[in-house]
Amino acid sequence: MSVQVTPASLDEPGWDDFIRGRPEATYAHLAAWGRVFTESMGHSWHGLQALGEDGLHGVLPLIRVKSRLFGDYLVSMPFINYGGPVGSEPARAALANGARDLAREMRVDLLELRNRAPLEGDLVRSDRKITVVLELPADAGDLWDALKAKVRSQIRRPMKEGMTVAFGGEHLGAFYEVFARNMRDLGTPVLPQRFFEALAHHLADHLVICVVRHQGRPVAGGCGFVFGGEIELTWASSLRDVNRLAPNMLLYWSLMAEATERGLDVFNFGRCTPGGGTHRFKLQWGGRDEPLPWSQWSSTGVAATPSPDSAKYRLAVGVWQRLPLAVTNRVGPVLARSIP
Repeated sequence: MSVQVTPASLDEPGWDDFIRGRPEATYAHLAAWGRVFTESMGHSWHGLQALGEDGLHGVLPLIRVKSRLFGDYLVSMPFINYGGPVGSEPARAALANGARDLAREMRVDLLELRNRAPLEGDLVRSDRKITVVLELPADAGDLWDALKAKVRSQIRRPMKEGMTVAFGGEHLGAFYEVFARNMRDLGTPVLPQRFFEALAHHLADHLVICVVRHQGRPVAGGCGFVFGGEIELTWASSLRDVNRLAPNMLLYWSLMAEATERGLDVFNFGRCTPGGGTHRFKLQWGGRDEPLPWSQWSSTGVAATPSPDSAKYRLAVGVWQRLPLAVTNRVGPVLARSIP
């Protein structure tokens, strides 16, 4: 059956009902993301839909992230790990072609579709990122028993130090406090706090916030999403001055235990670079690699969105790490909103 690709409004009727019926859909495809990006970041929405004679056959959320400093990108979806077209195979192909035509019309530097499933067609596949996923047992005790002895020992360490764990949106400020400091220490501009506040407003039913405290002080925090039987830990941070006490181990374990309590099937550790230290950290929990087969198009040969890991930004990273936190917290969000 032929389909026609047309623009989709921010409040397209039936969008979320459609994606909840598609196994390849993710939290990143929820309609509320359009509001999150337009309201908290000022980015523009360019979602597409594939329509047949009998109704909706596919959807593709698209956000344009444009700045003079970092470039012009059309991404599904920026700042998070998934996106790309959802629907029947003909609809997915038509939506990908529609996105390419739109990117060409806009003259963006790069179109990037962050697919979870491979996308056939003429777009170039990028495998620069992967994720790690862990199938969860029904009981947290079984999950504990499956961990390596070294991992269990590292989890016990912060427990013995009296660290506490709390869940809920009311801990968003504490999470952001840890997150902002950790991003400065890594030499990376931090996302605006208003972005996370918009998540708490528009995606409250899917958002998970977890904070670890030591002697009342937030020392580790995580923020992620629940969708379709899976939890993804999208952002996680801990403070360097207490890393020897392993609060990050308690953070991950607590989120996994919470996921089993909720009856979820999969713990998704979020994207990382293959072979890097973060990748090795995630594998120690017993999960498996899952490719992220993103699709791209560029008329000028741009191969990726900006990354602090690239040699181009190495000097800037070193300078950023030495700046006072008050400065990076003020300037960082202005820069980070343009690095998808």
